[in-house]
Amino acid sequence: MTETPRTALTPDSDGYAPVDHPGVAVPEDQRRWWMSWPEYAPVDITPPELRAVALAQHVPDWSEAAATPADVDDWGRRRAAALIPFELDAQGWPLNPQGRTGRTGRNLGRWAENAAADPIVVAGRGAQRRVLLITRDDIGVEAIPGGMVDPGETAPAALVRELREETGVDLSDHPSVILGQDLVDDWRNTDRAWVVSTSALYLLPATVTAVAADDTLDANWWPFGSLHELDAAVAAAGRTLYAAHRPLLQRALDRLAK
Repeated sequence: MTETPRTALTPDSDGYAPVDHPGVAVPEDQRRWWMSWPEYAPVDITPPELRAVALAQHVPDWSEAAATPADVDDWGRRRAAALIPFELDAQGWPLNPQGRTGRTGRNLGRWAENAAADPIVVAGRGAQRRVLLITRDDIGVEAIPGGMVDPGETAPAALVRELREETGVDLSDHPSVILGQDLVDDWRNTDRAWVVSTSALYLLPATVTAVAADDTLDANWWPFGSLHELDAAVAAAGRTLYAAHRPLLQRALDRLAK
């Protein structure tokens, strides 16, 4: 399987682009918000179910009801709780901490930061070391099992829940090491909504049975001596490693090397 290609697709008659649109090209010297760019016109990738007309009729259980950031009334609380600080623009709308993306709108549950949890489960040592990955059902790539933190849920609880839901592996009584909190290059990110992941490392003496469950097409253990070894194994199977998770996996390898 290969990752969904991002080709330059034309917005529809209502001005919305496909959700996998790559966005307008953003030169590196124009990425930061403080750089003046009056002509900047990002494409809106909001899917039909999250547009104002649809939200007025039905709000998906994974989404907030706010059709635009102007409908959000708790920006102070959100900014105080954010894992990665973010600013608001002159109209009071959130700005992606990494700068312009070429896309706007929302294809995530919330405006601004969307907290996720990514458990990196590693089994064995040396040449026998393996990492547990799932095949995502949305873009068909090999990725860390994980997902969004539910309202009122802690990141540690979400790590355990997502792993159990997606692979059947229950590590609720197993210790973990929090590796970091990162703004990941999620394919749904826009100028106004983005994913920040808490990643954690779980170490097991040997592999355990894992099965594809919620939001997954497959679940497998892969060689994990290095990122190069993992890449080669995934490619040999005719699959693709999710680019957004590469930095998280490398951080786990760096931790294991200490």
